[in-house]
Amino acid sequence: MDGRAMSGEVRKVRLDQGIVRYREVGIGPTLLFVHGVMANGTLWRDVVALLSGCFRCIVPDLPLGGHSVPMRPEADLTPRGVARIVVDLMEALDLRDVTLVGNDTGGAICQVVVSEHPERVRRLVLTDCDAYDAFFPVVIGGLFKQAARFFGTRLVDSLAWLLRARFAQRALFKGVAVRRPDDETLDAYYTPLIQNAGVRRDLTKFLRAVSKKYTMEAARSFPSFEHPVLIVWGSRDLLLSTRLAVRLRQDFPDARLELVDGSRTFVPEDRPERLAELIREFHAESVGGSRMACDGPQEGVPSGV
Repeated sequence: MDGRAMSGEVRKVRLDQGIVRYREVGIGPTLLFVHGVMANGTLWRDVVALLSGCFRCIVPDLPLGGHSVPMRPEADLTPRGVARIVVDLMEALDLRDVTLVGNDTGGAICQVVVSEHPERVRRLVLTDCDAYDAFFPVVIGGLFKQAARFFGTRLVDSLAWLLRARFAQRALFKGVAVRRPDDETLDAYYTPLIQNAGVRRDLTKFLRAVSKKYTMEAARSFPSFEHPVLIVWGSRDLLLSTRLAVRLRQDFPDARLELVDGSRTFVPEDRPERLAELIREFHAESVGGSRMACDGPQEGVPSGV
């Protein structure tokens, strides 16, 4: 399954903002996985393969540039609006006692969710992600946000044109992952952006709206979030400092931090086995039981998502 693009049945849910495609794999306590910008559910494929034997894994493609169905033109795609899509998805699927798992920009979206709509979330897992005044990371944040606001879709159109070249895809991916992806995985990530003007429009709307005000406002609620939090951070992250991870651990009342060797921002790509192990341990500790032994995908359940 290493490096394979997503497989399995694609489901759809119609929300006020538009159609969201997602995959559901496994049976058990619910895990909801939230990816970041220019990614999609492909990010979680190996983690889900390891957890679907004992968890119900919900893996949506959110409108952040890797989705294949554009949102309605009037959809709110600010960070708060995308957080609302996550909440609406939970309501539409009647997901309760959810463990919310976020990476990269998706981690920032999760912070907004637990800040403004915590009612269905019982546990939070944050892997390397934007937080506080690093939304986006300082290394790329100011330039990228200003370019998106000034050039609009022309910036994203140019980026999509560059990403037609495989070497450009690999160069972009190398900044967030140590692992070298195969061509099928790269296609799963970048084909929607390259081929669909509506996807590029959606990404442009989100990039224009990115602001640290969303993560700073969310951070004010952290001391009142009384549910368990697991923070997993790649030790080789080039964009997001471990200082963010330490600050998150300090601000949430019930949080633990795990540093993962050999990983950059995309921990689900670089160290899926370790991340899956930590999620199993975290869930077991939070319910006061022993760690569940996942047997992998059940018979008839796709081996990847």
